[in-house]
Amino acid sequence: MHPLPKVPELLIFDFDGTIADTFQNGLDILNELAPEFGYRPLFGDDVEAARNMTTRQLMRFLGISLSRLPAISFRGVKLLHSRMHRIHPISGIPAVLHKLRESGFSMGILTSNSEENVTAFLRRHHLEIFSFIRSSSRLFGKAHEINTILRSYSLAPQKVIFIGDETRDIEAAHRSKVPIVAVGWGYNTSEALRAQKPQALVEHPSDLLTLLLEG
Repeated sequence: MHPLPKVPELLIFDFDGTIADTFQNGLDILNELAPEFGYRPLFGDDVEAARNMTTRQLMRFLGISLSRLPAISFRGVKLLHSRMHRIHPISGIPAVLHKLRESGFSMGILTSNSEENVTAFLRRHHLEIFSFIRSSSRLFGKAHEINTILRSYSLAPQKVIFIGDETRDIEAAHRSKVPIVAVGWGYNTSEALRAQKPQALVEHPSDLLTLLLEG
């Protein structure tokens, strides 16, 4: 595994759960779509249990097949569009992002959400500081998109850091040989993230500054 670069040439941020606090709205939408697509909803203690699962484990738990996933994801993103005005940044993350940009870091976003949703959010919260927003329509398509970004910007994997909150973010980074910093304030628990062996795990947005500016 590549170590974290001391001076990364690009920071790639996940969006949902890493920058934007979409957890509750995402859970609500997941449960709203359950009757339509025939999978079990998440309530009560199952919610916390789900946060300790990988994405594939969660799909098995809910009874979602890979063949239904694109349709569920498409409908979920469309429903989230009408609720983006309710979504706020993760507490503390705007100041951290602005500080990183002021410190000279080039930053982009890679998300399973839509570019339209992310653009509206960034505009509303005065966070239009990213070089690009790339949307992956496939839930497990981030590795392919990371490789596309690397080719587009002529970057070596070890010169980039991916920052995300889910086990599938870590899996995608490992497949692309890009170092990853996992964040413990999003969807998956720190324990679940640590089990996937990211290069680093941070618990608070300010820890990113310590890691990237002082590390």
